[in-house]
Amino acid sequence: MTEIPLEPPPAWTGRVDGATQEHLRWHQAVTPLGNESHSCACVFIGFASDEGVARNNGRRGAAAGPDSLRGALSSMAIAEPIHACDAGTVMVTDDQLEAGQQALGSTVAATLDAGRFPVVLGGGHELAYGTYLGLAQSSARHPGLRIGILNLDAHFDLRADPIATSGTQFRQIIEREQAAGTTLQYSVLGISQPSNTAALFETARSLGVHYLLDDDCSVTDRHRVAVFVSDFLSDADLVHLTIDLDVLPASVAPAVSDPAAYGVPLETIQFVCDAIAASGKLAVCDVAELNPTYDVDNRTARTAARLIHRIVTKRIPPPTLSSPAAH
Repeated sequence: MTEIPLEPPPAWTGRVDGATQEHLRWHQAVTPLGNESHSCACVFIGFASDEGVARNNGRRGAAAGPDSLRGALSSMAIAEPIHACDAGTVMVTDDQLEAGQQALGSTVAATLDAGRFPVVLGGGHELAYGTYLGLAQSSARHPGLRIGILNLDAHFDLRADPIATSGTQFRQIIEREQAAGTTLQYSVLGISQPSNTAALFETARSLGVHYLLDDDCSVTDRHRVAVFVSDFLSDADLVHLTIDLDVLPASVAPAVSDPAAYGVPLETIQFVCDAIAASGKLAVCDVAELNPTYDVDNRTARTAARLIHRIVTKRIPPPTLSSPAAH
């Protein structure tokens, strides 16, 4: 399998109100990985791929997502001093999806082994398999520690297709864990019944997947959502939070492969992200399916960037990952 090197990160640019801490914006806080003079609160890693989406019969364009997310985050103001790094981007060509996932996994594992928090910017949701590989292969996964994957998504992504797509990744993960004789907890919040066949619901049940329908995730369902998240956290030691932006209503996130006819309110998604970030268990995070071609006034990119902003600034590191480099 051909090794895919990371492309250097683009320059982060944006509005400048001043150079002191009270004027700080993200573009002033991010430096290329390896050039930093301070420790990194997080490391951004781009995954420029829409091959998995195309294989899953979705519309191409998500490969441009990483730079769009960087651009949307750049001018957001930071309330407290923070330093972050950018490792660059895994560029995936049409025939190199599997190699790209392996390259992403290696980068995520190296980031975790350095005591840092990887935030993967997608790219199609096939990136979740690469993010998982990094966590599973890193020294953070001590024997006895159980990985929990919380997927904020309208879809299960448990298809049994003969090749990897943006709809197979969580089945691949579960099967890899089973082959290794280990287990993980896979939970999905925001499942759309009309977007998943009865066969996929049966697959989810047979694999022990926990899920909450989008019908049960309204703002008035806050207690139900809180219990779902609490139950998930009680079954996990290290959390992989993966956000497919099609979990949001199309009015909030139009720029995705499969816009939602209903979706989960942004208030609910933000509540869940805040709870996971503050849990002391969040090890890795990825954001997927931004397709800038179809965005309206950067609406989807700005929404995703706000979620990333809150996750990074509110995160309490897991004790197993705490180190001087992680703060």
